[in-house]
Amino acid sequence: MKQSELISIAEDWFHSKDWKPFPFQQKTWKAFLKGKHGLLNAPTGSGKTYALWVPIVLQYLKENPNYKTKHTKGIKAIWITPLRALSVEIQQSAQRFADDLGTGLTVGIRTGDTSQSERAKQKRQMPDLLITTPESLMLLLTSKGYDKTFKTLTAVVVDEWHELLGSKRGVQMELALSRLKTVSPKLRIWGISATIGNLEQAQDVLLGMDERFRENAVLLKANLKKEIIVKSIIPKKMETFPWRGHIGLHVLDQIIPILNASKTTLIFTNTRSQCEIWFQKILEKYPEFAGEIAMHHGSINKETRLWVEQAIRNESLKAVVATSSLDLGVDFAPVETIIQIGGPKGIAKFLQRAGRSNHRPGEPSVIYFLPTHAMELIEASALKKAVKAEVMEDRIPYLLSFDVLIQYLVSLAVSDGFFPKEIYPEVKNTFCFQGITEDQWQWCLNFITMGSQSLQAYDEYKKVIIDEEGRFKVESKQVAMMHRLSIGTIVSDAMVQVKYVTGGFIGTIEEFFIGKMKPGDVFVFAGRTLELVRVRNMQAQVRRSSKRTRNVVSFMGGRMALSSQMSEILRNELQSEAEHKRNTPELKALSDIFNRQELESIVPGNNEFLIETFKTREGYHNVFYPFEGRFVHMAMSGLLAYRISLLLPITFSLAYNDYGFELLSDQPLDIQQVLDNNLLTTDYLFDDLQKSLNSTELARRKFRDIAVISGMVFTGYPNKQIKTKHLQSNSQLLFDVFRDYEPDNLLYLQAFRETFEHEMEEGRLRMALERIATQEIVWKQCEKATPFSFPIITDRLREKLSSEKLADRIKRMTLQLMK
Repeated sequence: MKQSELISIAEDWFHSKDWKPFPFQQKTWKAFLKGKHGLLNAPTGSGKTYALWVPIVLQYLKENPNYKTKHTKGIKAIWITPLRALSVEIQQSAQRFADDLGTGLTVGIRTGDTSQSERAKQKRQMPDLLITTPESLMLLLTSKGYDKTFKTLTAVVVDEWHELLGSKRGVQMELALSRLKTVSPKLRIWGISATIGNLEQAQDVLLGMDERFRENAVLLKANLKKEIIVKSIIPKKMETFPWRGHIGLHVLDQIIPILNASKTTLIFTNTRSQCEIWFQKILEKYPEFAGEIAMHHGSINKETRLWVEQAIRNESLKAVVATSSLDLGVDFAPVETIIQIGGPKGIAKFLQRAGRSNHRPGEPSVIYFLPTHAMELIEASALKKAVKAEVMEDRIPYLLSFDVLIQYLVSLAVSDGFFPKEIYPEVKNTFCFQGITEDQWQWCLNFITMGSQSLQAYDEYKKVIIDEEGRFKVESKQVAMMHRLSIGTIVSDAMVQVKYVTGGFIGTIEEFFIGKMKPGDVFVFAGRTLELVRVRNMQAQVRRSSKRTRNVVSFMGGRMALSSQMSEILRNELQSEAEHKRNTPELKALSDIFNRQELESIVPGNNEFLIETFKTREGYHNVFYPFEGRFVHMAMSGLLAYRISLLLPITFSLAYNDYGFELLSDQPLDIQQVLDNNLLTTDYLFDDLQKSLNSTELARRKFRDIAVISGMVFTGYPNKQIKTKHLQSNSQLLFDVFRDYEPDNLLYLQAFRETFEHEMEEGRLRMALERIATQEIVWKQCEKATPFSFPIITDRLREKLSSEKLADRIKRMTLQLMK
């Protein structure tokens, strides 16, 4: 069959559904059928599944003209999705097309949720299209004879590639593809990505450094201009001294008309605890929503999550309060409206969430922004401009992640074994390991066969043996089983299962939260008020409680930082305020705050760097405003405090948020001396950072993840997980051994490198300091706290006070400041 005939089959099918294929879909079909690899840049809800599944089926028809009578066995394509929640959606779409054309092609799912019986069935015969996650694909590479399984493979499609890029799951994917390129001679590699700033680089990372793939690749963009309407929910009463902490509930009444006016609304929160609180409060105040509102986040059990997703599809829910668990690709056409609670901290995340509404091509997406404190209205105003100007963040890929490489090599050794001389060129052809040296490669091989230099006396680190032919193999069944259980790169705090005493699984929560509680304590989780009865074997047994409590489950991932692009548009927004161009409803609403700020200090323009000092009964406050996001401020505050301590015998308490940071001391600090000594310089930045932030402590925490991923520390068997504190102490022991006896250990060095590159964002800190060096420094000696400094001060108080006491304290502070 000619290409034109194949394409007309697909077009006829589209017409039979009263659809019209988009030009980008047709371009992708043609490129795929010509044997190209590529990256498709398409927004959510634009029909990207059919852009790539259609040509995979057409290719099958071309190679098997008698497909109606004879079905060719073997896997044809793998569809990688980063989220299990997306797999059902993709399966339904793919199966519909395959069935309507009478191809006989089967579509199967293999994720952590797949039952044992289904896995056994797949082992006997693989489906034609397998939808899976990076972790499950890696598990397949540990099975014997995987090369025969994947020999018939013609395509791998990596969906939501922007989500995997810039994470170790992305590195895992790069390594899996490097192997499939060799064992699947007909392989075409395609990625699908939403818009990111570095699309070309994203394609390079996906295809690797292999010229065969790069020269024959295309980058296709779906030029679908989707209109996004951003509306801010402006509180009727605006506080003059904003503080972060009441999570926006004072605006709750203003969202009810929005919920009533839409068929279905998704309410996105940034954290799971915020999600729990909002769900509770809506039902408390508006009990008529009972049965019409649900909650969705990653810690709620699978059955409930699937029920909620299905209920959204068949329009039986009025609203769902969710976290990023519903961020990606789940195609909910009935959702009309999105409400974002609190600053999303990044433009891409905001657009992704906006795209969930009116999930139909051509329809505008409506997203409401609800500020949790007044300053976030500046973010809202800035976001509107970013959406208009199509500003996008980059995703920075990882380099030389030796922990992921070691895990991968053991996976290959568990299956059929490997010869290093065959695998080394494949690994070197990935983007992540393009810079690996022969010595580093040899170190990794020694590590899996002998343990590292200082661990050679311990047999448990000698996982891989070398047979007479020079093949690297795992022979121990126990090592193989423990390795399969540990595959993955997502290392979170140990999770505790929450179950009723009478049985019945509710969900999972992090160990650190339960660790702070004793039997009899009451907490809110998954929309229920529960009393802790006992904790046994990583299970929290609970019963329902009628007591009232403010103790809502909290999760460690609660504090996201502003992206660098978001910081920049925020500074530009303040510039228009500094020039008194209050030209957006958000900036107009903040008039009282800005007027008050200018009474005591200034609103800094783009070319100004503001420093405020004032005294309260707590001590001497020194507040700096780089507007660079909390991670950069954490590093900068530590750096500055350390440099000042070299000049003067003075100690500080540090506090920081997304807008600035505070050094609080019991004695006055001469800011002029700080400026004269050029303490905000980039000179000796790396050395001073290491000394200032106790980088060893941060690297220790990072090393725990590296130790788990590389298999040095075993996390435990299902239902018998090792406690986090034991994991921590095991990995700390190894960390100390390497520090004292093997300081050139690659995994030990990686912990420091990742701490600086990813935790402290050293590159971004350097750029911020370079920018400050060009700005005019404005030092304002204020009489009292300013509206800009208020959220930073109250953030520090939160660590010490319960939420009721904090609210009282803030009321008193506000009254004093308003005098």
